[in-house]
Amino acid sequence: MTRMQVEAPSDGRPDFGAIPAPRGRGEGSSLKVALVHDWLTNQGGAERVLWSLHKAFPDAPIYTSVFAPRALPQFAQAQVRTSFLQKWPLAATRHQLYPVLRTFAFESFDFSSYDVVISSCSAEAKGIVTRPETPHICYLHTPTRYYWSDHYRYAKNPGFGPLNPVIRLAMPAFIRHMRMWDLAATARVDAFVANSAFVAQRVEKYYRRNAVVIHPPIQLSRFSIESDGPDDFFLIAGRLVPYKRVDLAVRACRDLDLPLVVAGTGSELPRLRAIAGPRTRFTGWVGDTEMAGYYRRARALIHCAEEDFGLIPLESMASGRPVIAFNGGGLQETVVEGLTGTFFDRQTVDSLKDALRRFEGMRFEPGALRDHAARFDEAIFIEKMKDFVTALSRRPTEVRTA
Repeated sequence: MTRMQVEAPSDGRPDFGAIPAPRGRGEGSSLKVALVHDWLTNQGGAERVLWSLHKAFPDAPIYTSVFAPRALPQFAQAQVRTSFLQKWPLAATRHQLYPVLRTFAFESFDFSSYDVVISSCSAEAKGIVTRPETPHICYLHTPTRYYWSDHYRYAKNPGFGPLNPVIRLAMPAFIRHMRMWDLAATARVDAFVANSAFVAQRVEKYYRRNAVVIHPPIQLSRFSIESDGPDDFFLIAGRLVPYKRVDLAVRACRDLDLPLVVAGTGSELPRLRAIAGPRTRFTGWVGDTEMAGYYRRARALIHCAEEDFGLIPLESMASGRPVIAFNGGGLQETVVEGLTGTFFDRQTVDSLKDALRRFEGMRFEPGALRDHAARFDEAIFIEKMKDFVTALSRRPTEVRTA
């Protein structure tokens, strides 16, 4: 059995020496690249990363299990190639019902005509099959949550509403098989790129592989600082699903009688409405332009989840607004205590309330916040990813036999 590895040497720069070089291409030739993504059904951080990869490699087709063009109109003009699942009932709206079938979907794609394949993955896209001479780079958002780090939470609340009892009964029957498939799929990856050091640790824990860290991007130009200063409200934004712990912000602001804007939709919305105080407002779905306005007018963004990385806090910083964040996960790599925000240490209402009280006495410089966010601009991400692929293609093959 062979294993291709990318090591991070002492200077922090990735070493591409252990990656096989595509054959038949000189250094001056352009590489034929393919992109792969788990699914294209809703706008989230992973889809923003894919869009940046599309900008980096605009000629690369995008392979995915299912595609909902109305939900992601920016991809309408891209070369999106879907699997057989595209024609299955509810696949575009309930793709979560088909994890086992997605394994077959991604294994069915033919990548024999490409020099390099890049998967953007938190689920089954890593399971693609490439030729021995075709390197597969996996940009990993996290090892699959429902198999590994969050398995027990998903087992209790799969997030399917009325279908939860049925899903809970079915999960034990296939979860062991899917874990074995997921581990086998990681052996098909030649180089892992993690979106944070936090995720790189998970890659080592669950997959026993090394990963180079390249942080995801924000589009700095989309955001600006409010010249008249912020309004009075706090903001929490994103998908309203259980692991985001939006309930902490809703309860804390209710108890402290603080104005809160909740921007987003999801399965938790009815429960959040039921526990909200009179000064909490729910906006529903918010487009990018409107969302940028909420960022720059908020006193601060509240972020309660343990994120793999977390783009929303960086977007708030790009708008000159600080972040009150749970002290865990990838946010420890972006939030700087006292400079770009403040932390609370436990995912409890009382811990968040303490942070909100402490925030009242803190002052932040909007320009410093934006300068910090600029380190994660899309142009930097694109340059790093293109350098990674280019360096990979120019090094000789060195395969270590395990």
